[in-house]
Amino acid sequence: MLTTRPRGTNDLLPQEVQVWREVERVVHEICSEYGYQEIRTPIFEHTELFQRGVGETTDIVEKEMYTFTDRSDRNITLRPEGTAPTVRAFLEHKLYADAQPTKLYYMGPMFRYGRPQKGRFRQFHQFGVEVFGSKDPAVDAEVITLAMDFYQRLGLRGLELHINSVGCPKCRAEHREKLQQFLEPRAEDLCETCRGRRERNPLRIFDCKSPVCREIVKDAPTITASLCDQCAKHFAQVQEYLRSIDIPFMVDEGMVRGLDYYTNTAFEIIVEGIGAQSSIGGGGRYDGLVEECGGPAIPGVGFGLGLERIIATMKQQGLVEQKQQNLDVFIVALGEEANRKAFTILNELRRKHVKADHDVMGRSLKAQLKQANRLGAKYVLIIGEAELEKNVAVWKDMVSGEQSEIKLDSIVSTVVEKVTGRKE
Repeated sequence: MLTTRPRGTNDLLPQEVQVWREVERVVHEICSEYGYQEIRTPIFEHTELFQRGVGETTDIVEKEMYTFTDRSDRNITLRPEGTAPTVRAFLEHKLYADAQPTKLYYMGPMFRYGRPQKGRFRQFHQFGVEVFGSKDPAVDAEVITLAMDFYQRLGLRGLELHINSVGCPKCRAEHREKLQQFLEPRAEDLCETCRGRRERNPLRIFDCKSPVCREIVKDAPTITASLCDQCAKHFAQVQEYLRSIDIPFMVDEGMVRGLDYYTNTAFEIIVEGIGAQSSIGGGGRYDGLVEECGGPAIPGVGFGLGLERIIATMKQQGLVEQKQQNLDVFIVALGEEANRKAFTILNELRRKHVKADHDVMGRSLKAQLKQANRLGAKYVLIIGEAELEKNVAVWKDMVSGEQSEIKLDSIVSTVVEKVTGRKE
């Protein structure tokens, strides 16, 4: 073998793609119903966008980005997440000049250089939504509702919605001082990464996966306890909206999102049994991000859901069915002249939007019928020397086994009517 796929990446083979296409269908369906429009951004951006937008003290920027210099010595990064590129497009194309809010969604590959393990890949795919222009807590609740509705439409069970508020810059300044005082006598016990975070961004210590650090911050002062009146009111209203539509949740005061741009509402959806991490998506509000990226002070809120983790959860819960290709018609041809006739019929049927195929391996009648079964064909057309002489083809229903003859002169219109119900 010349080579293998890079570590941390996946090949999606045809049967797997069927599952992905169904998930993607639900994405487009639900976003349309909620009034969101699709946006597609490049898979690479200028590195500065993620340094400023995501935050220089985040694990993504410090450890995980795929960054390189192109032939013109520009610093380029494969996108590790979808929010910053969407903000950049929002600003570059002056979407903020339109009537607000702007409601967008995206779906596509992201790239992070992490340790590959179950549920975590170096190339992965996200479905995300972003809403710009409104501070209304009803928008936070709508974004959360869309995520939960999406999971429910896929049939997922055992979901837990965790929510918290990470406040505003005023709240965080007060909390930062309290947290640093708490951590000072415990600094030597922190992991190496969190010792660096203690001065630069101590809130991120709550997000550490080290058992030692998690035990240390268990009794630490939480950001929720330091919320200003405005932020506390906003958080209470988000909860009120969720209760009003019977969406269960738990307030998780130790939960913070791993990106610096979050303000106020933060949330994660948790499910057990999918490997390295139990989160299958999350998001929150980021009212300062548009301004940080060079735009006006426009609020935003959104989420990013990992499709690989979602599909892994679907498999773990027995929600994935392996389906056959399900052709409408398979044409069995025996002999050179029959093959030529079959090729003509095949292409005419395809032009009429009939899913059709034929044998190109020179198989026997019995082997071709087996191939039709493997491809899930509903019907078979059989053409051999005897059929050509009579100017007919044999029509076989693969479920009932019933057979009849169709005149070759009218075969395309007859087959189209039998398969689709349309009269040509």
